[in-house]
Amino acid sequence: MTQTKTKTTRIQEINRGIILDAALEVFSAYGFRGTTIDQIAEKAGMSKPNLLYYFPRKEDIYVTVLEKTLDDWLTPFRHIDPTGDPLDELAKYIIAKLKLSESRPESSRVFANEILHGAPAIGDFLQTHLRQIVDRKIAVIRTWIDEGRLAPVDPHHLIFMIWATTQHYADFKVQIGAVVPDRVEDENFYEETAAAIITILFNGIRPRQDY
Repeated sequence: MTQTKTKTTRIQEINRGIILDAALEVFSAYGFRGTTIDQIAEKAGMSKPNLLYYFPRKEDIYVTVLEKTLDDWLTPFRHIDPTGDPLDELAKYIIAKLKLSESRPESSRVFANEILHGAPAIGDFLQTHLRQIVDRKIAVIRTWIDEGRLAPVDPHHLIFMIWATTQHYADFKVQIGAVVPDRVEDENFYEETAAAIITILFNGIRPRQDY
């Protein structure tokens, strides 16, 4: 009985993952309003009734996709270590965000579209859970500044700049490809991008004697 239950649960998790991966692609291409359950089911390679067994409504799939995106993005943010070297910790976070932009650009586009529409599905999450996590990391950055380990910059704007810069490479990949078509498909492009962002940004936040 236990083995059967475990096996069923594993299969259900696999099917949920297939549905969410398919939904991410469809939502990214057509937006929430332009997406249908039929499109997601076809992309997932399963029948509509089978899909509805896991997610009764399109809204349920959409919210789950957004929640997974936020969880993926917030995991490296949570891992910023207050006891670590500030520049090393922020560099690791920037690299992790860029890797997510490279591997899951669809996630960033779905999230951006949700924000542009006023965040009707995840507004409460942003104002509560996200804000709480950000407040904790802002306190860490302020401590680093007070200790003279970072230049005195506004911590919120520092975080906003990291978010904006790293997500740009997912949201505007087509534009980047139009400008540097010979580079964007290079296997080292995102590694070079991380190095450039870190160099440019850190020249602004590295502690200096004039502060």
